[in-house]
Amino acid sequence: MDQQPPGAPGPTPPVDGPAVCYRHPDRETAVRCTRCDRPICPECMVSASVGFQCPDCVRQGSGTGHSATASRPRTLAGGTVAADPRLVTKILLGINVAVFVAVLSKSALVDDLVLLGRANFYYGGPPEGIAEGQWYRLVTSMFLHQEVWHIAFNMLGLWWLGGPLEAVLGRVRYLALYLISGLAGGALTYWLAPENQPSLGASGAIFGLLGATVVLMRRLNYDMRPVFTLLVLNLIITFNPWGGIAWQAHVGGLVAGVLIGIGMVHAPRERRNLVQFGTCAVTLAVVLLIVAARTAALT
Repeated sequence: MDQQPPGAPGPTPPVDGPAVCYRHPDRETAVRCTRCDRPICPECMVSASVGFQCPDCVRQGSGTGHSATASRPRTLAGGTVAADPRLVTKILLGINVAVFVAVLSKSALVDDLVLLGRANFYYGGPPEGIAEGQWYRLVTSMFLHQEVWHIAFNMLGLWWLGGPLEAVLGRVRYLALYLISGLAGGALTYWLAPENQPSLGASGAIFGLLGATVVLMRRLNYDMRPVFTLLVLNLIITFNPWGGIAWQAHVGGLVAGVLIGIGMVHAPRERRNLVQFGTCAVTLAVVLLIVAARTAALT
C-alpha cells in the first residue's frame, strides 16, 4: 500500500465518527501530527518541540536536519523510538513462560522461588523466606506461576497492556515501571500477609501496567470508560469472597503503577529525566523501607 508523503494533507476522517491513526486504522485518536496533521495513536507519537509528530515526519526531519528533536526521535515520555516497540514485552513474556515450563518439569522449584515471609518447608529444617535473608524471592516470585489459567491470564494482560505502554514510554522506562510495580506488590504482600503465606505470579506488575494505562489515557484525553471498566472488573476479582488471591500484590502494584505513570507522562520536558527516574527511585525506596521494616519485625 502506498503511503501518503509526510507533507501532504492528512486523510479526512468520517464525519460520523472519530479520527483513526493513519498507521493503525483500528485505533481511535484525538492527536494529530504537528507537521502533516495526520491522526496518530500513542504508539506512533514522537515527541517534538511543539506537540507530537508521526514517524514519517520524524524520518524526513532526521534526513534533512529540521531540528535537534527530529534527529533524535523520542516517544511521548521521552524514550527512544524503537524499531520493535514490543521487544521488552516479548522478553518478559518469554521469561515467564520459561519459568513456568521449568516448574512443570521440577515442581520443587516453587518452594525455592515463591514469595514467603518465613516458614519451614521441611519438618525439622531451617526456616526459609525473605525474613531469613532470601530477598531474591521478591524478584523470582514475579515470574513464577503454577496454574495454566494463572499464567494465561497474566500473559494476556502483559501483551495487551505492555505493548502500547512500551511504545509510549520507551524500553528503559517501561522496564522500570514493570519491575518496580512487581516489587511493590511483593512488598505489600510481605508486609500485610501472614508470614507463612506463599505468594506467586506477575499480577503485581500487570496491575502496575494497568494503573499506568489509566494515567496515560487520561493524559491523552481518551475515553476512560473502557479502562475503568477493566479496572473495576479486576478489582472485583481481586476481592472476591472465595479468596485464594493475594490482593496485597494487586493493590501494591496498582498504586506503584499509578505513581510511576504520573511521573512518566506528566514530567515537564526541561526536567523530564529527573522527575521520571526520581519518581521511580522514590517508589523503589519506599518498597525497600517496607521490606526492611517487615524483616525487622519478624526477626
